[in-house]
Amino acid sequence: MSRLPAFGSIRRHLDRSAAPVESAAVILSGTMFVLSAAAALAVFRGRDIPISGPGSIGQFVGLAAAAAAAVVFAGTSLAVRSANPPAAGPGPGVPRGRLGWYDLAALALAHALIALLGWIAAATVVSGSFQGAKVYSLSASLLAGAAVAVTSYAVFLAATRLTPMLLSLILALFLVVGMFASMLTASDPLWWQENLSMLGTTGDVSARAFNLTLVIAGIIVTTIAHYATSALPARTGQEQRGQRRVRSGLTLIGVLLACVGLLPVDEYFGLHTLAASGMALVYIALVAALRRLIPAIPQTFLILGYVFVAAILVLAVFFATGYYTLTAVELAAFVMIFSWLLILIRNTDAMHSPAGARSTGQ
Repeated sequence: MSRLPAFGSIRRHLDRSAAPVESAAVILSGTMFVLSAAAALAVFRGRDIPISGPGSIGQFVGLAAAAAAAVVFAGTSLAVRSANPPAAGPGPGVPRGRLGWYDLAALALAHALIALLGWIAAATVVSGSFQGAKVYSLSASLLAGAAVAVTSYAVFLAATRLTPMLLSLILALFLVVGMFASMLTASDPLWWQENLSMLGTTGDVSARAFNLTLVIAGIIVTTIAHYATSALPARTGQEQRGQRRVRSGLTLIGVLLACVGLLPVDEYFGLHTLAASGMALVYIALVAALRRLIPAIPQTFLILGYVFVAAILVLAVFFATGYYTLTAVELAAFVMIFSWLLILIRNTDAMHSPAGARSTGQ
């Protein structure tokens, strides 16, 4: 029998070949399959299990996958960082030697919540398709083990190749999952008649999920701000100043987004409103100054930013005249601002690549 590769050996070769990484991912997912299936078998104890709801497969898989995602991401990120110290250079992906503990904690929690809400939502959909169906304990245990194994495999690969673009996709997925989970579980079905922030005021699990989503998303935005701008041209003093100001603006958006979650509108109306409107103002200022701050940015991206700003201003006028609700304006502005952020990261990555550098004269 061939000897399984030691994790230390795999860690030393993480950046040399994809094969050791895939081998480690398979070993890890296999181990998580055995552990989670055994745990599920002990929990279910020979009874028939519902697909969703309390005591169901969906609930068990959601909780187990969330715990596995947090542990796998944190452990893998720390292992990769120790294998690639800052003095050795950045290497592929995000240089984890420069990630703070709060970055790792926020990203680990984001992965955990995506796994938790995603699997529970999937179980709810399946349960609606098989109404009244129950699953034998052995089958339920095997399904639970497979779900946790798949989650562990995906999180491990994400942690070993964590680039700014992948960070942005994680942010988008996390926001979508968190927002929809809050909307679907809100105790007040007419929350949308007021504004989006009403989701965080009910004091129930839905409100806590909404506010926590915003806080963690804000931390992730500050992380993205650093690594997205690190790819910008910074050869002259003017370019360095532009890089710092864009980074500061994106970081401020992340801080204000976290403040929106930390300051519920029913308890801190003034501060909450200031943080929410401040995000829009900082975004508009960034779009307006981007041509001067980053001369090499593509013209098409600049035009897209101007179009988004114009659309947000038109929506604000619609709200002021009573034509649109504040919720509609907030949702549209939210989607446009974060779409712009994702496209900005894609453009900075392209500028950093050899082809992008040639096209911009770097």
